[in-house]
Amino acid sequence: MALLKINFESQYLANNHQVYIIMPDKPREQTPDAFYRAGKKYKVLWLLHGTYGDQTDWVRKTNIELYAEEKNLAVVMPPALNSNYSNWNGTMLGFRMFDYLTEELMPMVYGWLPVSDKREDNFIAGLSMGGRGAIKYAVNHPERFAAAAVLSAAPLDMEEMCAGNPYSLLDTENPRMQNTLRNAGGLEAFKNSNENVWAIINQLAHTKKLPRLMFACGEEDKPLYEYYLKFKAHCQEIGLEAHWFSGPGYRHEWPFWDMSIREALAFFGL
Repeated sequence: MALLKINFESQYLANNHQVYIIMPDKPREQTPDAFYRAGKKYKVLWLLHGTYGDQTDWVRKTNIELYAEEKNLAVVMPPALNSNYSNWNGTMLGFRMFDYLTEELMPMVYGWLPVSDKREDNFIAGLSMGGRGAIKYAVNHPERFAAAAVLSAAPLDMEEMCAGNPYSLLDTENPRMQNTLRNAGGLEAFKNSNENVWAIINQLAHTKKLPRLMFACGEEDKPLYEYYLKFKAHCQEIGLEAHWFSGPGYRHEWPFWDMSIREALAFFGL
């Protein structure tokens, strides 16, 4: 596989930054002219990192390059800081991460590289914070993705705000959540925004507009596994079909994410 590192100035993030992209490599038996001029458009996975991570995580800590080679797949890995894949209009010069992926990075990749922009050829996945990002993109832009894989994350019912749990993103006493709510304009604005994935899924569950969805969580990943089970039960109640993948003995850790991204590629049908 070829690993591309593209540095450019982003309009939506208002900074220079670097994106990692895995592209299928030329077979040795094929001439460069025949391979690079073939006009082939590859399927693409938009792969998101978690909190404290960056665009290097998946390459350094999993076998994603080997899996992409097996599937003849392009993989795009953008940096997102600790943004929750949200727009932060009041931060510095603005850091509009949610808009950046669909309105800037996707057009750039489609325009510069031999990848397909067809819905049936595009997939999104992520771990932890990146899992929350993946499902947020999938339900707010269902026309862009054939399927999504949410690893070690699950939508939460924002009508059940819980205080006193430092692991819950719905804990209004958590400093991270406090910043998130301020950024959104308050709790009610947050609940009425594109962040409320639980509510959006309720609205779209019976419309057949959603991409195919996969959710994965390690069974020792507390309390996330409880959220995962609660959301699974909710999906059964509203009649939303999804692929569920859990790992006995696994926590919030890279061995599980390496295993579950391979499961996700199989779920995507690649």
